[in-house]
Amino acid sequence: MVSMEEQRNAEWARLRGRLRAEFGDGVFRSWLQPLTLISVENNKVVLGVPTRFVRDRVVALYGSRLRELWREEDNEVGQINFVIDANLAGRKPSVVAPPEPDPPEFDLDGWAEGVSSPLDQRLSFENFVVGNPNEFAFAACMRAVENETPAYNPLFLYGGVGLGKTHLMHSTAAALQAKYPKKRVLYLTAEKFLYQFIRALRAQETVPFKELFRSVDVLLVDDIQFLCGRDATQEEFFHTFNALVEQGRQVIVSADASPSDIEGMEDRLKSRLGWGLVVELSPTNYELRFAILEKKAKEKGLELDPRVLEFVAQRIATNVRELEGALNRLVAHSQLSGRSITLDSAQSALRDLLRASERRVSIEEIQKQVAEHFNIRLADMSSPRRARAVARPRQVAMYLAKHLTSRSLPEIGRRFGGRDHTTVMHAIRKIEELSSGDAVLSEDIRLIRRSLEN
Repeated sequence: MVSMEEQRNAEWARLRGRLRAEFGDGVFRSWLQPLTLISVENNKVVLGVPTRFVRDRVVALYGSRLRELWREEDNEVGQINFVIDANLAGRKPSVVAPPEPDPPEFDLDGWAEGVSSPLDQRLSFENFVVGNPNEFAFAACMRAVENETPAYNPLFLYGGVGLGKTHLMHSTAAALQAKYPKKRVLYLTAEKFLYQFIRALRAQETVPFKELFRSVDVLLVDDIQFLCGRDATQEEFFHTFNALVEQGRQVIVSADASPSDIEGMEDRLKSRLGWGLVVELSPTNYELRFAILEKKAKEKGLELDPRVLEFVAQRIATNVRELEGALNRLVAHSQLSGRSITLDSAQSALRDLLRASERRVSIEEIQKQVAEHFNIRLADMSSPRRARAVARPRQVAMYLAKHLTSRSLPEIGRRFGGRDHTTVMHAIRKIEELSSGDAVLSEDIRLIRRSLEN
């Protein structure tokens, strides 16, 4: 007579065979083979798993199917529980399916589902408005999609907030996935990379982490500056980057500054990121802002007076996000009031946004205010003079330009007599250090800021 234990083992063996046939050898060996049958009592199945990480993945991806298959074997089974036992990592399952001669494989596709950041389907090449400030970056991303082998590696996009970096990253990832469905295209933010790396360390699952990131065909990482100050994570990304480039895999990265200007990043990583093509997305100009507003209005089915578009494009000169925010406000104001959007109603509806936009002053205005405050000539802002009476106010002006405008460091340097971006970086750090301990300088900066922002 067959014992209850033998019957349960036979059920478990059949179930494992069905799992392997249904999900394939790769998934089975990566996630399901490590499961061990511990007991079936009181209509409850208890399975052993080697780590919490394996448990979480099995529950998320295969838990419901496991329950369905068990109920087909025994319809009285009500639930499946998992018990973590590290000793199982090196032990063969209590009941095994037919022998597998090949070494275990890692299910990269399954693991990548939980690692990647979701793509916003609204951000495509088709609805990206191209103008002089961003056309080079747009062309570079299009080239990355058109060429099956990397034309530039890495491709590094940088620029201020709301200038289109993330839009291009999402567009590029989506276009690559559509054109090359068999390629592994992985997009995520630097914060997600950091989170997944820390999680892998805690779960002692760094090997799968490394396998995933070093086996993709295209890796896109957004806002790489968030890795600054995280030495271990930077090192892991450094080795991942090298491994991919050496294999001819494409790496695309974005940041708020050029590689050499990212503070807190290791020099060797800066060097690697600067290997390929580095492209700046410059602040929007009037023509681009007008074109963006016109396109967004058409997408919303609106026919706006060109004078309204001209007004908004001229007065809100910061970034695309604020332009879209202004347009959305006009639409809401029109719908709630029941009146059409006119130049007068636009001025009224956007009053506070316009004041905020006006407070974002130009570099020239900063230079003028600083020169007047410290009683030096305006020309000294761009002169080669190094006397402290001139150099310190110039550094203050550079510091304020960084904090009160959306201009990049190279652009700020150009406005101060063609100085290098490293000079601007030094000035910013110097003023930050001095103002923290110098009450007089701190008060000078506060007064200048207040006069500029009012």
